[in-house]
Amino acid sequence: MERGSNPASPRKDDEKKHELEGYLRSGQHTHVEEAHDPEPVAEDDVRVDPGGPVPPAGLERDQAEERAAYEAMRLELARALDRQDYPADRDALVRALLDRHAPDTVVTAVQDLPEGGSYHTTDEVAQALRPAR
Repeated sequence: MERGSNPASPRKDDEKKHELEGYLRSGQHTHVEEAHDPEPVAEDDVRVDPGGPVPPAGLERDQAEERAAYEAMRLELARALDRQDYPADRDALVRALLDRHAPDTVVTAVQDLPEGGSYHTTDEVAQALRPAR
């Protein structure tokens, strides 16, 4: 007879042993934690701009939209192009984008770059794609 102060009964010990059996055999967790899996975005979900409140109409709003478009283009370019792709001219960038199945809007924008230019970073490409002010 054991005289220790065990708060769990033998029945509780058997339940715990049964719960841990799969983990002990496989060495990895056997339960799926679905709460940590984010739900994918649906097509009909409301899109919320993470940039905050919308500035009033006019020059400030135009500048904010231009900055947002520039940042979105820069991020798309960074997703599709690697450091090994630089330095590159327009044609090499287009080939790299097509090889990596970049979005058509990005490929089209890069095709519109002036011929003969050499680009060393994603930021240089994004700056060249920025409309003239």
